[in-house]
Parts: sequence; C-alpha cells; structure tokens
Amino acid sequence: MRVIKPTNEAVLAKAIQRCRDRKIVIPTFAEQRDPTKVPEKIRKRLTQVGMQEKDPANLYRISWKNEPKDKGGLFNRGNWIEFPSALTGVNARIVGIVGKHFPIGAHKVGAAFGCLVPRLVTGEFDPELHKAAWPSTGNFCRGGAFDSALLGVKAIAILPEGMSKERFEWLRAIGTDEIIATPGTESNVKEIYDRCWQLRKERGGAVSIFNQFEEFGNAAWHYAVTGGIVEEVFEQIRTPASRMAAYISATGSAGTIAAGDYLRKQFPQVKVVATEALQCPTLLSNGFGSHRIEGIGDKHVPWVHNVRNTDMVAAIDDEQCMSLLRLFNEEAGVGYLERRGLPRAFTSQLPLVGISSICNVVAAIKTAKYLELDGRDIIITPLTDSMALYGSRIQELRDERGAYTTERAAQDFARYLEGAGIDYLQELTYPDRKRLHNLKYFTWVEQQGKTVQELDALWEPDGWNEVWAEIDEWDRLIQEFNRRTGVLQTLD
Repeated sequence: MRVIKPTNEAVLAKAIQRCRDRKIVIPTFAEQRDPTKVPEKIRKRLTQVGMQEKDPANLYRISWKNEPKDKGGLFNRGNWIEFPSALTGVNARIVGIVGKHFPIGAHKVGAAFGCLVPRLVTGEFDPELHKAAWPSTGNFCRGGAFDSALLGVKAIAILPEGMSKERFEWLRAIGTDEIIATPGTESNVKEIYDRCWQLRKERGGAVSIFNQFEEFGNAAWHYAVTGGIVEEVFEQIRTPASRMAAYISATGSAGTIAAGDYLRKQFPQVKVVATEALQCPTLLSNGFGSHRIEGIGDKHVPWVHNVRNTDMVAAIDDEQCMSLLRLFNEEAGVGYLERRGLPRAFTSQLPLVGISSICNVVAAIKTAKYLELDGRDIIITPLTDSMALYGSRIQELRDERGAYTTERAAQDFARYLEGAGIDYLQELTYPDRKRLHNLKYFTWVEQQGKTVQELDALWEPDGWNEVWAEIDEWDRLIQEFNRRTGVLQTLD
C-alpha cells in the first residue's frame, strides 16, 4: 500500500520557492517525536514565538513534548495526568497524555501535518493552485487550517453545523479562507463526504481534499509520534514490575488508534481498545445514531483503521461523559472531589480533559475491570483536547438542567465512576475483526470509489508495515526539501 507518489518536479519547484520566500523550515516526523533533534536556530526562534501564533516555527511545536507555556516555551519529556484510584475505583494505573499543549490546543494539528506535508514535499500539492480542504467533525479541520496558515496555503474547513461554536469562532479568527457547515452533528460523517464530492465536481483540480478518514498520513503521524510518546511515558513512570496493559483510543478518524500498531511491536501483550459512543455503536453492534461526544466521527469504519490490530471495543454513554464533564469542571463538583480526598494538585488539572478525553478515561476504567488488572498494570490514553473548546457546552447544560449541586455531584460520582461496569464492552475474536473490516465495503467501495482489491490489501499486515516503513522515507524527503530551500542556513 504505497502512499508516496512519484515526485512532480515542476510543482515541487513552486513549493520550494514558496517556502523559501516565507522562510519556512519543515520538521521531520523524527523531530516532532524527539525535539532534542530540533536545530538550535529553530529553538532560538521558538523562545520568541507564542504557541498559537501563525509563525512557521510553530511547525516544530507539533509535538506531545511542548512546555506548557503560552509563549517562549521549548520542550520537555511529555505532559501527562495520572488518574488516582480514588477517582477511578481500580488499582490499575490510568494515565492520560495531554493534547492541550499542542498549537490549537489539540493533537489533530499533527494528523493534519501528516496528511499535507508528504504531498507538499513530493510536488503532489501545488500551493499556488490548490486550496487544502479539511473535512472533519471538529479539531482536524482546525489543525488543517493552522498548518495551512503556517505553510502559506489557503484552507477550506468543512464541519457539521452542530459542532461547538468555539470551533467556528476559532476558524474565523485564524483566517480560514472558506468555512463550510454541513448538516447534522458529530455522527453525520457522510454529509461531510458528500460535500467533498460536490467540491471535486465544482472545482476539479483547484482543490485538494485531505479526508482524515482515508489519509494514511493521519495514521502514520500517530504511529510514529503518538506511539513514541506513549512508549516514553510508560518508561518514565513504570516500576520494575509494571506492564503496558492497554492503549485506549476513540476511533474517530482512526488516526490516533494507529499508535496501537506501534505499541504492539514494542509490547506484544498490549490490548488496543477502540471507544465509541453508545448512542452510535457502529463497531459494537453495527449501530447508528447521533451523540454528544465531540471528537468521535462514526456510522462507518474509517479506511485507515487497522481493525485487525484492535482487541476490544467499548461503547460509552454520552450522558456519562456529559455528567462527568460537569463533575470535573463545576465548582460544586470539584469541591466534592476534594472532600473525597482528591488533592488540589490533581483536580486543578481536570480542565485539561475534554469530552472525548472523558470518554477515553471511562473506557480505561471499564477495561481495567473487565481484564481484572491490578497495580502492576498501566493503561495509557490520549487526552486529545481540553475544556477550552467546550465552555459553551457547560453553559448549555446549566441552562438545560439548572445549577450543579453537591448532591448531583455525589450522584454522578456514584453512578458514573464507582458504578462504571463492563457493559457494552466486547473482546474481539478473529471473526469479529473481519466483520468490522468488511463493514468498510459499504462506505468505501460502494460510496467513495475504493476497489475490492484495495480493501483486501488492508486486511494484510504486510500492507500496513509497508505504510509504516514509508515514514523514514518521508523524513528523507523533508530533509531534502529543506536543503533545497536553504532557509535553515539563512536563519539568525
């Protein structure tokens, strides 16, 4: 399944000149995973640049290892939260890697980078002709718009009209060239696809569509960078007896869960667990519906989801996530947690946990109970974004349900944390995984123009290994691109 296309030298020359004129240096995947490799000239520049600025130097901040500073920060060994047993009710250690400290406040900026940059450095994407279209249920189009701004590319954001107003406001503020709102909410992915086909028909070669659900660059970035940080965090927090027990990821576009493919190579015993909304249990029971867990697209199996490497599926009730959202962020809820003995040092970090992150934490609790894990076992999950993107949702819940009280906090803690069970969780057999793989046919072959031969190739492990092997090749192409621009040599 080769991803890299033959180089188009004529278009590549234009991309090189564009980056030369704008003084853009592009990081490699290896530098984003391990910022100790970042050139000193870039590090010096970053000390003067804010995290959210449209400065090309921030391409190097597409990393899990940013210092949590709004301006001038460099890099650390990663950012994570360990959720105490007093909260989770399990002995297994549940750890979340924090996405808040990426530019845009979410890790999707990395997935978008993985889609755009390989096309740019091979001349497949023409920055003078193409607009980059970013279809998404939220953060991916924000990541694409940010990356486009840094690379001097015009961007089109496509997302459901029912997503949080913070997303739309941010897209307007960053200067997105076009914002297209499609019908529905989080689970209305087909409507996004339909709009992409309309764009292709209307604009032909003037638009380049980066559909995260089918872009191998999305999965490859997470394989290399997210998989790397999970491994490193585990090594930093482990004891001699520790076991890497499970990696939990909402399916969404199936980019983040690709880190599980990397982890399987390092920890063969690890369980890779896919989470989704109970109100739309596509993987669990071929179900459909709408839900409120923003950050999870569904009603289909993404093309880039290697379901053969998925061990379990956990469907999480969106009401559980919305109630815990209030418990973790309302004054009465935080006060209740602290009276139960949870330290301020922990509760002060709860705003780093967004809605889909809560979903992942709940799935980790359910997994620990199902597998009967103990204190030797470590479960790691991405906290993909933070409450900075969901303030309006808190206000909507207040308007709908009234003020949040200590009594309600106690009820939510008892029902949704202490009472979290192993319902709606399935351990996948070989036939189960093949069933999920076969579901791709109805979206991707019947609707989106893929072939049966391409679908069959996705079932074979060798095909995925070919994709992962291309990451080093991409890095070589990026290095050659930077050499030809000559920008790094001219920086102060």
